[in-house]
Amino acid sequence: MPETMDRRPFHYASLSEIAALLETGEISPVELTEWMLERIAEVDDELKSYATVTADRALNAARQAEQEILAGQYRGKLHGIPIAVKDLCFTKGVKTMGGMGVLKDFVPDYDATVISRLESAGAVLLGKLNLTEGAMLGYHPDFDIPVNPWNADYWAGASSSGSGVATAAGLCFASLGSDTGGSIRYPSMANGIVGLKPTYGRVSRYGVLPLSETLDHVGPMARRSVDAAIMFEAIAGHDVNDATSLQDPVPDMLADLYSGIDGLRVGFDRPYATDGTDSALVASIDQVIGTLASLGAVIVDVTMPNYPPEFFLQTWAPVCRYEAYRAHAATFPSRADEYGHFLREFLEAGATVTDEEYLAANKRREKFNRQFEDVLGSVDAIVTPAGGVTIPIEAKSLYGSGADFGAALGAMQRQFIIPADFAGTPTLTLSCGFSDAGMPHGVQFMGEKLSEPLLCRVGHAYESATEWHQHHPAI
Repeated sequence: MPETMDRRPFHYASLSEIAALLETGEISPVELTEWMLERIAEVDDELKSYATVTADRALNAARQAEQEILAGQYRGKLHGIPIAVKDLCFTKGVKTMGGMGVLKDFVPDYDATVISRLESAGAVLLGKLNLTEGAMLGYHPDFDIPVNPWNADYWAGASSSGSGVATAAGLCFASLGSDTGGSIRYPSMANGIVGLKPTYGRVSRYGVLPLSETLDHVGPMARRSVDAAIMFEAIAGHDVNDATSLQDPVPDMLADLYSGIDGLRVGFDRPYATDGTDSALVASIDQVIGTLASLGAVIVDVTMPNYPPEFFLQTWAPVCRYEAYRAHAATFPSRADEYGHFLREFLEAGATVTDEEYLAANKRREKFNRQFEDVLGSVDAIVTPAGGVTIPIEAKSLYGSGADFGAALGAMQRQFIIPADFAGTPTLTLSCGFSDAGMPHGVQFMGEKLSEPLLCRVGHAYESATEWHQHHPAI
């Protein structure tokens, strides 16, 4: 295995670049997988992104991929690619713990649909990635907290933090995360990577531990927009095992990816995007707008629905708590003492949410959704910050209590995040600069339902004109 690629460490090459080398036989899936497993062994004791490394499963898959590619049976751009998944996704014969003490010994007897689809595409599963307990905000005290590879003193994002860290640090070529209230976008922002939160129902949730039935989304996290597009195409599509799964056919995600954005109408609401937003992040977002305009996009003034920031949490919380309490019925409250501080309190609050309060919150959500989708429909895409800026935080507070934990929650700008979870509309998050402290800034492109191909096209065009995606943590 070569140690560098165009003066970059090999493990930071894009998935699509590695795919081309695998297809032509210039590198071996087995050697590549061994390289990645060695890297995980060397650096992940410090970064703590993996909950479980599936070395035997990975090497077996790599050997099969090598034999198939040599025999001319190339399956596509994921064939032989080492990836990893958030430890919410069932993997047959491998622990699926969800960051939860109550599930620390749970071993499923089947694969989640997303796992089956990735492996059918030839992907090599390196392992399962750490997350907050049950995909909420706090970690269980028996589990490791992933460490931001840019600076260990800073937050690594919300529940898909292991996915963000592993992808940013070159410990996989892409990963899966989930997003209920920002958990693809916050860790993508914090770790300087690309996160695609799909349209609700676009990706099956069968075999994925639930948090909130009407808010949960599963999606890819990668280092380039094209890589997220490749992952999305592999996992998307109707699934008879998921009643919320959409019937719409899976698009060819690369068909128009390289066609540029000349003439696309890109919406921007300056007061909405900048009021209360860190000034350095605002400067980065302004540069994004300028770059898109230089590529031929037409920047259109739009007006986002006028709701105070506190509306989003006040409406999201009763919906998520109510649904989470029911999702945990098999183990809570009967085994409440096995839960960590934050999730236990969250579920206790969920037990107090009445049917009437839940219905009222959903009515507020539905009213907002109509207004929000009207604005999305007026343009091709909308630009916003990706959820604020990452901040320094004392790791132990992330177990669910303490002033630092409250500060981290306060730094989340939910008005940029929760709308797409409410409406089930897609977003793409990617890096757009760095703070004076050297931490990544994130921008979010939002679009109408089923607009994932267009959002990835915008993301790729932006990356082609900038260099932020070429910056990687010095691990």
